[in-house]
Amino acid sequence: VQLVESGGGLVQPGGSLRLSCAASRFTFSRYVMSWYRQAPGKERELVASISSTGGRTNYADSVKGRFTISRDNPKNTIYLQMNSLKPEDTAVYYCNARGPDGVPYWGQGTQVTVSS
Repeated sequence: VQLVESGGGLVQPGGSLRLSCAASRFTFSRYVMSWYRQAPGKERELVASISSTGGRTNYADSVKGRFTISRDNPKNTIYLQMNSLKPEDTAVYYCNARGPDGVPYWGQGTQVTVSS
């Protein structure tokens, strides 16, 4: 399993970013995909998840209405559209894949910094 995140960076409060996670070396369409984040000194937390078909999504309360997770199964890619970003969204964002056997896989992470 290989997961490669991209799209992080520095953005001002109120701005937007779109993260991507390109997946390879596994049957992408059978996996639940998620985005997690970890801020300095804090535990890693679930941001959003999407079912294998894309029919169901789930969001942390802190990002509901601002973030949107999506997936493109033919392209083996998931996305996280982040709008109305806040300083408290600053974290390393990780892509996660979880297959039918429940074993989780992680990307290397991409830094998102929200600051003026």
